Amino acid sequence: MGQTGTVAANDDEPGGAPEPGPRPVPAERAPVRGGERMPAWLPRAIALVFAAYAVFLLASWAFQQLTGLLINILIAFFLGLAIEPAVDRMADRGMRRGLATALVFLGLVVAVAGFVTLLGSMLAGQIVTMVENFPAYLDSVIRWSNKTFGTSVSRLEMQDSLLKSAWLQKYVQNSAGGVLDVSAQVIGGLFMTLTVALFSFYFAADGPRLRRALCSMLPPAKQAEVLRAWDIAVAKTGGYLYSRGLMALVSGGAHYVLLEILGVPYAPALAIWVGLVSQFIPAIGTYLAGALPILLAFTVNPWYALWVLVFVVIYQQLENYILQPRITARTVDIHPAVAFGSVIGGAALLGAVGALIAIPATATLQAFLSAYVKRYDVTDHPRVRSRRPVRERGASTLSRVRRALLGRRPPESGDGDGDGDRDRDRDS
Repeated sequence: MGQTGTVAANDDEPGGAPEPGPRPVPAERAPVRGGERMPAWLPRAIALVFAAYAVFLLASWAFQQLTGLLINILIAFFLGLAIEPAVDRMADRGMRRGLATALVFLGLVVAVAGFVTLLGSMLAGQIVTMVENFPAYLDSVIRWSNKTFGTSVSRLEMQDSLLKSAWLQKYVQNSAGGVLDVSAQVIGGLFMTLTVALFSFYFAADGPRLRRALCSMLPPAKQAEVLRAWDIAVAKTGGYLYSRGLMALVSGGAHYVLLEILGVPYAPALAIWVGLVSQFIPAIGTYLAGALPILLAFTVNPWYALWVLVFVVIYQQLENYILQPRITARTVDIHPAVAFGSVIGGAALLGAVGALIAIPATATLQAFLSAYVKRYDVTDHPRVRSRRPVRERGASTLSRVRRALLGRRPPESGDGDGDGDRDRDRDS
């Protein structure tokens, strides 16, 4: 009996025909519906970006919090460079560096304390004198004003109006409320001074050990460069302090002559005050230094105070544009324009501290980079020639003036002594 149906061929059986349609794709190779699969590195990259941003924020916050400490360390570093030559001389004679540094600091403290004590006693006595004589000075000023401008002002009326003024009451209230702020600033100043002194002592006393520790992490070629830069920094810092000391001497001498002429008391102490404060406190040092002589000159005569003020302003201009650029350029060996620009830049970056250390830092950087800048001979061109006339050797000033008035040209050679010109003048 025959079969009425057919048996479907199985694909597994040999010779069987495959079923029509696409073959099934394995599950691991099947595409994900709705988009491609996320790369395996992307989550890790996102985590690294967030971690780097968090580290940047943490570093920025830490830098802002430590800015004051870093500035104090920078001041201490340059102060340590300034006193290191004296410490080296004492150490070369067999003294321990710690003891030598302590003696140098002791000398500085004694000098500063003596100067402050002298000025404090002088200032206290003059303030008492000024307070006692202030009514008489005020009466003389009021009489002069009434006589000159035709007014009728009395001292009692001025006192009543001043005591009842809203400005004075508001100032007293603000001053009472700011006592705690002043105390906090004083404590902060003392803490900053101690911090600078501690780090300065470390930089001066352990200078060789610090340089040895720094050079131990560098190859020999880099060690020589670091030590050379350190020596340059010591030399330039010492030159800068020398220039400031010389400027203080010139300023103090000039103000001493004026104060002696005017008969202002304590002229030597005031001259020392003006010289030191005006040179070693940048930006506001000049005005702070001139305020005390003006105040004491007012106790002698109000017009003397005006004369001192005019002298301080004129001398400051001469110092800024004539004396300071020349002296600084000779001792620190930088161009006056570079010195002036470095002070402005340092003040813009770090305020008074930046203005104080800008010149030695710039001089150190310039001297260090000069070894790596190759220089060539300049082409002979009128634009690069010095146009300064060559002075004649042996010719007197009177001869040069007479030759200029008569319109005669100087001899071609600078070796002559002008005898030929004198002969021609005698023959004519």
